Amino acid sequence: MSSQDRRVDAYIARSADFARPILAEIRTRVHAACPQVEETIKWGMPSFVHAGGILCQMAAFKRHVSFGYWKHALVIGEAERDGMGSYGKMASAADLPPKATMQADLGKAMRLNEEGVKPERRKAAAKPPPETPSDLATALLKNKAAKATFDAFPPGCKREYIEWIVEARRDETRAKRLAQAVEWMAEGKRRNWKYERC
Repeated sequence: MSSQDRRVDAYIARSADFARPILAEIRTRVHAACPQVEETIKWGMPSFVHAGGILCQMAAFKRHVSFGYWKHALVIGEAERDGMGSYGKMASAADLPPKATMQADLGKAMRLNEEGVKPERRKAAAKPPPETPSDLATALLKNKAAKATFDAFPPGCKREYIEWIVEARRDETRAKRLAQAVEWMAEGKRRNWKYERC
């Protein structure tokens, strides 16, 4: 049994004039394709839930409407998109995809939820190893304990020290930070050692 949420009615009613018919048509199409869908508001936008998971969402902006599948890559594919939902920016009802296309895509999204398939998460690209500034490299050569600690650090810990040193605006501040960093590393400490649990 389909469930409508009065908050979605209110969202559509307070949207811009151009957006109301687009949002209403999307809502109608979602309910037609998935009669047991439930409506809610998540992150301030109308969301449609099916089989315990988000199926899709819609949102109105100043000049366009956006509609997207929660599992976009699995429903639509990995094709490049402009960042505005699964069908791009919609400024009029003419920008909606054909009913048959949307119905087929909604069917795929429903099956994915029913099968318990989780959305794919993109892994962030690994940052390149940090480049050690020459003044830090020179200071570490003068202190074997600090150099051993620095060399044993994972890239993220090295980056924390390097960024702290190079972000100094004045030469005096940079020199102070460099001396402090070498002292802490000689003691085997990470940059934010004060906040680590003992």
